Amino acid sequence: MHGRREADVLTPILKVNKKTPIYEQLYHYLRTEIEAGRLSEGFHLPSKRKFAAHLKISQGTVEAAYSQLLAEGYIYSLEKRGYYVCRMEEGTLLHHSAKKAAPSIVIPIQDDHRFVLSTGRVDTDHFPFAAWAKLMREVLSMESDSLLRPLDPQGDASLRTGIVRYLHDFRGIEAAPEQIILGAGSEYLLSLITQLLPRENLYAIEDPGYRKTEHILHANGIRTVPVPLNQTGMDVDALEASGADVAHVTPSHHFPLGIVTPVGQRQRLLSWAARADRYIIEDDYDSEFRFSGKPIPALQSLDAQERVIYLNTFAKTLAPSLRISYMVLPAHLLKKYRETLLFYSCTIPSFEQRTLALFLARGYFERHLHRMRKIYKSRRDAFMEGLRNSWDKINFSGADSGPHLLLTVKNGMSEGELIRTAAEKSVQLTPLSSYYTNGCTFSPTVVAGYSGYHSEELRKAARLLRAAWFDT
Repeated sequence: MHGRREADVLTPILKVNKKTPIYEQLYHYLRTEIEAGRLSEGFHLPSKRKFAAHLKISQGTVEAAYSQLLAEGYIYSLEKRGYYVCRMEEGTLLHHSAKKAAPSIVIPIQDDHRFVLSTGRVDTDHFPFAAWAKLMREVLSMESDSLLRPLDPQGDASLRTGIVRYLHDFRGIEAAPEQIILGAGSEYLLSLITQLLPRENLYAIEDPGYRKTEHILHANGIRTVPVPLNQTGMDVDALEASGADVAHVTPSHHFPLGIVTPVGQRQRLLSWAARADRYIIEDDYDSEFRFSGKPIPALQSLDAQERVIYLNTFAKTLAPSLRISYMVLPAHLLKKYRETLLFYSCTIPSFEQRTLALFLARGYFERHLHRMRKIYKSRRDAFMEGLRNSWDKINFSGADSGPHLLLTVKNGMSEGELIRTAAEKSVQLTPLSSYYTNGCTFSPTVVAGYSGYHSEELRKAARLLRAAWFDT
């Protein structure tokens, strides 16, 4: 055991203005110290009071970090004595010399583009940190004992109840908390679905579409078939001809084309599923960000035959790092899930789940969405305004829902030339062709995500694109 035990010998550098919460920074610091062997077996960690006073942070923040380390088995507690470092197996210790010599570590290339207009970015500057931190402290003070107990495999009951209420009020979905399955990311939930449905099923994926879905399905040993889209979404005639048993669709806001599937087409999809033992996986990944027209109910809300499995995530609405997603299972699939897959533990820590449950129940989530819709809409408008002088040579599409849009540019350049010349002006875009499986024939088009930059920055990016495409 170490002789050191005073708080002043542990002084991590915690950045208050950093996007990562303070408790998470402290947790990562202590975990790294333990894994590197600098805090060895039996080391007595500073008390929460002393550590908090030394670092000028709240005791609740220290407790949150300790609770996560305790849950993951890095430390243990003794009543009235404090927290101690657990024994680490020799193979798990990340000694400094070993880390330096490791030949397999690949250092990612630093992107030097001034503007990376990626669809994967979300705004975190406006995340309600004060409210979230307040709820975290409340959860720690009121529910600290229960946070360490085993979770329901489907997730925290209060969070599932809050999600059901939200889905009823804003997506038109009638569901019971028992039908909700929580998981750390849509990838995990999609993997569960492949285990619920027959393994020999053929899955139809949208072409163009989110290519990661195809990779996840293939990694689970699932066969896929790309199905083209028409002006209203997945082509149902082509879907019927494909022989698929399952269709993965994004009807509320297709990625990346931005198509919103109308009710008539949705009914055709449901009829396709009802005619045989088929299913539709409805990925509702960013339906909350609709800037014009009336809200569109989810496809699942029209399903009377229990054919739709509904997927959604808080990655786009709050932050990707939360890793909180959920699905709504039809009643008969819920029965099968409980019979065959209930051995899986919930993959989200109870601390985050309880905090999010309060965030929903107290109305913070609804207010945050309302605010972000206005912010994203203003950013979209700023980006488009920055290209105003070139509107006669650019067609915009997918702009009614966010947070990305398509630019079809009519200046004689190929799609590759559009990407290259934009990059020369330090603006990174994505070619639309990269989302197709079977190739495509259309005018040169690029995809621009605008959620990660403020309005004035987007105006600058637009000016750079004008210079790249029209001032040569």
